[in-house]
Amino acid sequence: MKKFSVLLVALMGIPMLYSQTDIRIYDIINNVSAERIEKDVTTLVNFGTRHTLSDTISQTRGIGAARRWIKSEFDKISSECSDCLEVFYQKNLVPKGDNARIVHDVWVVNVVAVQKGTKYPNRYIIMSGDIDSRVSDPANFTSDSPGANDNASGMAGTIEAARVLSKYKFESSIIYVGLSGEEQGLYGGKGLAEYAKAQGWDIVGILNNDMIGNITGVDGVVSNRDFRIFSEPVPPTETEQQRNARRFYGGEVDGISRQLARYVYTTTKTYMPEMNPMMVYRLDRFGRGGHHRPFNDAGFAGIRIMEAHENYTQQHQDIRVEDGIAYGDKLEHVNFGYAKKLTAVNAINLASIAWAPPAPTTVEIGGIVEPNAKLRWNKVDGAVGYKIYWRDTTSPTWDNARYVGNVTEFVLEGIVLDNYFFGVASVGKDGHESPVVFPNKVFR
Repeated sequence: MKKFSVLLVALMGIPMLYSQTDIRIYDIINNVSAERIEKDVTTLVNFGTRHTLSDTISQTRGIGAARRWIKSEFDKISSECSDCLEVFYQKNLVPKGDNARIVHDVWVVNVVAVQKGTKYPNRYIIMSGDIDSRVSDPANFTSDSPGANDNASGMAGTIEAARVLSKYKFESSIIYVGLSGEEQGLYGGKGLAEYAKAQGWDIVGILNNDMIGNITGVDGVVSNRDFRIFSEPVPPTETEQQRNARRFYGGEVDGISRQLARYVYTTTKTYMPEMNPMMVYRLDRFGRGGHHRPFNDAGFAGIRIMEAHENYTQQHQDIRVEDGIAYGDKLEHVNFGYAKKLTAVNAINLASIAWAPPAPTTVEIGGIVEPNAKLRWNKVDGAVGYKIYWRDTTSPTWDNARYVGNVTEFVLEGIVLDNYFFGVASVGKDGHESPVVFPNKVFR
């Protein structure tokens, strides 16, 4: 009966929506290699130091050698997929004294690899890792600084995602990037965000990977399944009018970065249910920063994906033994099976977004003092339908959904507007969805 129904639907010309799972996503997960990630982390560690102000001439030591090797890996990946990646350096000159950590003039150089989309080439989803490393003194650019977990793990994961996803075609573009200058003040992210603005890139968001290889926390917790997703509540670029509207209509925790975080949560729970994504309602760790922040500052969605259980004796430390504790970010502390899992988390979300149509730009909501919630939205090119989401106002995730077909307005009967938050996502022909868009207009 099921086969007959599927055949009948196909003959009637009704779009088939495989909205539960896409077998290609499982293939992506299986194709991520812990062995290749280990090899790449080892190579990065063997450059001795990757401090942003370190040697750029040597072929074997310093950040210059490291970024040339990263570019060569992206070039190699591109050559194996018929030049499917556009690989280039993006750089900015930072003068001495720009802050206390810039002790001489330095070019902050990012390594960028762009996999162009077939339908929406100017629509980008980004995965980043940091190239640079440091020891206890952020101005010390000569001492050995292996940076195995912080952040060779994130950089290696980004290269591995490029290897795996370059085998596929996507409607939207994917960017894989190694960012420099993170430890000196988030310079690489700032430079690339400014470049993106100047180029007019339509950025869906950035998945910033900073430390994805440690499973043993300083608190004694050991877990190879937990990971954190940091996201800010609303963009810092919101207008005063938008801020005032939130007082009356809600949305304090529903900015574009928070929706990207929820997207990663949902995709991970669907395809990798063994993992435990922890939604952290904070821009980053307490008082600290990561390379998604410059993108947030520029008005783009951006989140940080990282291990849940950190060990501070292995971060920003001179290599030494003190009071019986071995300090330093060394290769032996990285769990490559775990780094593989978090790389896969990134890869499946990059793929899901790049296979999905764009999100609606305008979502309107109505139904004040009525027993029904009303929503309407703009039609999206490439969408075969739309899905309305809603949740309790205290819930961190979208818990209820209804696919409503290829329409641009719908009434959820019997659902009182006052009691829930709502959003709308576009759905593509293979069932992949855009991030949810929180209502940005009200109608009566």
